[in-house]
Amino acid sequence: MERRALVIGHSPDPDDAYMFYGLKAGKTSFSRPIAEFLADIETLNRLVLAGRLDVSAVSAHVLGLTDRYYVLTVGASMGIGYGPVLVGREGTERPSLVAVPGRYTTAALLLKLALPGAATVEVPFDRILDAVALGVVDAGLLIHEAQLTYRRHGLVKLLDLGEWWERETRLPLPLGLDVVRKDLGMDLAVEVRDALRESLRYAELHREEVLKYAHGFARGLTPRDTERFVDMYVNRLTLDMGHEGKRAVERLLQWGHDEGLLKYGEAEFV
Repeated sequence: MERRALVIGHSPDPDDAYMFYGLKAGKTSFSRPIAEFLADIETLNRLVLAGRLDVSAVSAHVLGLTDRYYVLTVGASMGIGYGPVLVGREGTERPSLVAVPGRYTTAALLLKLALPGAATVEVPFDRILDAVALGVVDAGLLIHEAQLTYRRHGLVKLLDLGEWWERETRLPLPLGLDVVRKDLGMDLAVEVRDALRESLRYAELHREEVLKYAHGFARGLTPRDTERFVDMYVNRLTLDMGHEGKRAVERLLQWGHDEGLLKYGEAEFV
């Protein structure tokens, strides 16, 4: 009997496209059929909370709200002294309303930790720059490629949450993780972990080919900016987060749990 395709969710962004290319293109030893489901990260977050995806990229924030998934030690997007950027118009000092790119994004959790009590409104991530520039909101929390382009819209940085996190913890900032549903079994989770590691190694060895593919998801970035963005979030901790990366995830979840923002203060790694 033919096995059901494993549904793998990830965002249509350059870094995820770069990471998953080898798996999608059959460049790994993973033999099970797969089906990609591409959606923005907040949609993926909500589907993971509902337990609807077999494997998915997900905001680290979500691991504090569900215990249905294993966290893979490969595939993490971690900022090393950088992360989501809070921007505003020139002269903005104390924003009274901040646009966030989704209730369950790690960016939204970090804002609550860094600026407790800040009033927020959810705005699709690709509309936040316009919302700030037009004065619809006082400030906006940027993820994805807008972190590189906000100055072109006449906006200024108010706070880099990655810099803030590093000052507070001396750890890298866990933003996105890859997860596998626990009821599929530990053996499958290990297979997926190893396949994703193979996919990343393929990208390292065929960088020009995979960057060209990733640029197709770059929403207005130049090829050089695409490469820069990929290198920000596919870094030394992506192939294996190691002890340092695990500590960072645990620190974020425990801090959120201690503040009453998260249900779970720990995760199970594979």
